[in-house]
Amino acid sequence: MPLSDETRALMARINRKYGAGSVVLASRMPAVPRFTSGSLSLDVMLGGGWPGNQWNEILGAESSGKTTVVHKTIAANQQQDRDFTTFWVAAEGYDHEWAAKLGVDVDRVIVFETNAMEDAYTEMIRAAESRAVDAIVLDSYPALVADDESEKDMDQATMASGARVTGKFFRKVGQATRRSLVEQERPLLALIVNQFRDQIGGWAPAGATPKTSPGGKAKNYAYYTRVEVSRTEWIDEKRTGGSVRVGQVIKLKTLKSKSAAPQQVASLRFYFANSSAGFLAGEYDLASQLVTQGILLGLISLDGSWYKYREYQWHGDKKMTAAMREDVDLQEQLSADVLDAIRLGED
Repeated sequence: MPLSDETRALMARINRKYGAGSVVLASRMPAVPRFTSGSLSLDVMLGGGWPGNQWNEILGAESSGKTTVVHKTIAANQQQDRDFTTFWVAAEGYDHEWAAKLGVDVDRVIVFETNAMEDAYTEMIRAAESRAVDAIVLDSYPALVADDESEKDMDQATMASGARVTGKFFRKVGQATRRSLVEQERPLLALIVNQFRDQIGGWAPAGATPKTSPGGKAKNYAYYTRVEVSRTEWIDEKRTGGSVRVGQVIKLKTLKSKSAAPQQVASLRFYFANSSAGFLAGEYDLASQLVTQGILLGLISLDGSWYKYREYQWHGDKKMTAAMREDVDLQEQLSADVLDAIRLGED
């Protein structure tokens, strides 16, 4: 339906006052850009990947795999774009050797080591304004120290000082993160790592520990996506004389998502050591993820103990998964079919 003269006049007045493109029809706005996580299951859970030009939180307990998920995300996007550059605020230090093992090209990662909260936030805002980087990562929030806390003695209370500064950061960073409403600009991936803390005086169901995330409640409204990371089990392999721990299963759940269904779950098999099954340290078991998604979406059919996909068929799930691991072209074909099926389902 055509716009009325009054509506056109309203839009023209706002664009004259604030600049061309300040107000547009929603139908003409560019689609939300997406960044792959390096995992098909996680991309599906997120609705197509991490949303760009928005701030996303990855939180969980210690050693659950939070930083690993971020590294794998950066590595996957570097593979897709040879110019992909990351500004990494390392509040807890940066292990470039481990990052490289996870597939990250550390020559395209700019590391700023600081635990001064105001300094970290200031440089993150400037990096977003500059359009000079493709990703901004803060690892991690609990290691940051606000000036108000740093300047006081150990016996002086500084409750909520970090939360106040964090709230100010999100109020100021919005303009720096925002991109054009009419043109495709260089999109930005923004990730902040956080860690759960026990909540004193809180309530939780019987047997559970009440938990909260540092930084105050205001930040939760600013995040576009919040993903909880946890470790569900270890991956052990039998070797001569005993067993060896070679990996872990990382479970991810969306606590909040403005661009996809919330409370979605994905499980990733991650290997931090070389496996006798052929996985190298730093790899996901991508073949298992593909098979799971293919079965869920009906792309892989089951006839007795036979699994069928297109012109291929295998007797037993182990043979199917093994074939998927060995054939890169087959992986790419099934991955494309999975994403197409998801898009058709959404349409």
